[in-house]
Amino acid sequence: MSSESLLGLRRNRLNSPLRNLVSSESLGPKKLVQPIFVAESLKSPEKMSSLPGVSRDSSESILSQIESDVKNGVEHFLLFLVPEKKSNETIPKEFYKKVIHGIKSRFPEIFLWVDTCLCSLTTHGHCGLLDPKGRIDNISSVKKLSELALCYADAGADGISPSDMMDGRVRSHRNILDSNGFQHVPIMSYSTKFKSNFYGPFREAAESSPGHGDRSSYQIDVRNREDSLLSSLRDMEEGADLLMVKPGLTSIDLIRPIKEQTGLPVGAYQVSGEYASIAMLAENGFCNFEDALRETWFVFSRAGASYLITYAARRGKEILS
Repeated sequence: MSSESLLGLRRNRLNSPLRNLVSSESLGPKKLVQPIFVAESLKSPEKMSSLPGVSRDSSESILSQIESDVKNGVEHFLLFLVPEKKSNETIPKEFYKKVIHGIKSRFPEIFLWVDTCLCSLTTHGHCGLLDPKGRIDNISSVKKLSELALCYADAGADGISPSDMMDGRVRSHRNILDSNGFQHVPIMSYSTKFKSNFYGPFREAAESSPGHGDRSSYQIDVRNREDSLLSSLRDMEEGADLLMVKPGLTSIDLIRPIKEQTGLPVGAYQVSGEYASIAMLAENGFCNFEDALRETWFVFSRAGASYLITYAARRGKEILS
């Protein structure tokens, strides 16, 4: 791992949870990341039938959820912010900063990653901005996304996690963070992210389904192994501190090669469709939910995953005991 890549890991003031996350140990509760959703329109928690055990929260109710998760041993959270008003021009900084600052003020000991994407904000649901012909405008998208990254860091986020798959966004984020005094904020990049059929429940939670077309112009074709590897290599070269494959199980063969070629910690995202399919099997009596989750986690560990993002992180100690 290069000295540049380690910059964020070495200097972060919460380096103990970060060291736990990227250690060479097998997957355990301290190496699990819990996704959380905060929707500006909500006044109370909203359970998700498509993701049993997962709710969308308000800016107030999320504090109770995190308190419960911390008691269950969760150290790392991945926050998805869902603004009430969609816009292709303005960023709802007041909402974003209120949620992030509120969480970090109440729980300074946790490590809060914030997902950096535009899909929950834009009127069209795509991960970047569009040009007049409806195509992704990569340059303006990266600029807007970097504004988001700076907004999150300024509000107190411990790390940012770009998921949009725009070209050059990691370098742009690193530059804007460093030039504004946030050299200590690490980047956990969705570095190899496929266009997939397994994101449905998440898109419901994040209100992020594309209004037209699909995301094949910027997410990786699942058939393309070469670009899958190159995508993570590019993010490493641009300054990412941690890399990630998504969806987890359909990317299992890529974890170790990426790790070997980059020298960086490589995690996996057990995405909403993977989690929901196990839950549905269990609900219909075809498997035991905890046993099936545990099996998949062992496979991720066997494949070399340094960490795992999973909707069941809050049950990690229970499942792995």
